[in-house]
Amino acid sequence: MKIGVLALQGDVREHIQSLSDCGVIAVPVKTESEILGIDAMVIPGGESTTIAKLARSFNLFDLIVQRISNGMPTYGSCAGMILLSNKVEDAITGQETFGGINMTVRRNAFGRQVDSFETDLKFKGITEPSIKAVFIRAPWVESTGADVEVLAQITDEKGVAHPVAVRQANLLATSFHPELTGDNRVHKYFVEQICSELVRG
Repeated sequence: MKIGVLALQGDVREHIQSLSDCGVIAVPVKTESEILGIDAMVIPGGESTTIAKLARSFNLFDLIVQRISNGMPTYGSCAGMILLSNKVEDAITGQETFGGINMTVRRNAFGRQVDSFETDLKFKGITEPSIKAVFIRAPWVESTGADVEVLAQITDEKGVAHPVAVRQANLLATSFHPELTGDNRVHKYFVEQICSELVRG
């Protein structure tokens, strides 16, 4: 199995390392032929609007949308979560997403860069200990459709719980950055619980 990390902008190298540690072939992808040659994709953290604009500039946007809609397993972290959402709150004018997950996310929901933080999360499908989650200008999920499974959530200062990890069929998204912690269990979940189903099928 070959998993591509979309290499237009963001923390590509860290995702490649995490995936490689899970025993799969992981490569950066940024051309049409490279994207056509992978079995699954990771959309890294970075700046969602920049990634979308670069995908348009390099004529990759529609191809990525097509591959996602045709069932390619895809995992998005932070900006990648925004790009996999069907709707974005606080979006800038003209902001586009690849879509795929029936959810609405809020950009920069936790605040600015200076408001970044770490916390421990329980993640459905991953055993103890808790996942150490790094949030950097992160989104959260405002609402989900019935076909979206919430895997982890966090409670804000008003006591309201917000999903920060979700799955819909072959698509996975997290608000946080597991590739920055040295704990590869979220990547392993993606590889073993989502990508491997494609291989078995």
